[in-house]
Amino acid sequence: MSAAPAPVEQTTHARLIVSTHRSALLRVTLRYRAEDPLAVRMVFPTEYALDPADPDGTPLDLPALPAGPPTGDGPAEGVEWVFARQLLASGIDLPSGEGDVHVRPALGARTVVELRSPEGVALLQFDRVELRRFLWHSYLAVPEGRELSHLDCDRALAELLA
Repeated sequence: MSAAPAPVEQTTHARLIVSTHRSALLRVTLRYRAEDPLAVRMVFPTEYALDPADPDGTPLDLPALPAGPPTGDGPAEGVEWVFARQLLASGIDLPSGEGDVHVRPALGARTVVELRSPEGVALLQFDRVELRRFLWHSYLAVPEGRELSHLDCDRALAELLA
């Protein structure tokens, strides 16, 4: 049996849109793993978590991101969202998504990712070229349409039942 392809990881920047006149530039880590071939991960800095606070509990004056759904992967180094690779790919060209994550093209060479949770909504604007580069590398690891051949169904079922 051949070794699994190396994980794909790319750091890029996104603009967190707070209002029509306020935004914040933040570093985002995009991740793809062949062991989880249908999903992509976006990891945002912890300081942008919803209701961030100083160690003494005083709220910081930073725009906030809602926490992503639990991933079961243990502690993350930031706010992590996991969603379908196909959603990211289709949303670059056409509005896509239902539920917690929506992706759509924006003016210029931008793509908007909208993250929704009970705690709030975050709008993030990415450079479309950066997202396409990440997807291209993910397709080198696991070609589009070949995801199921990389999926370990027994492991996935065990995780669901655990």
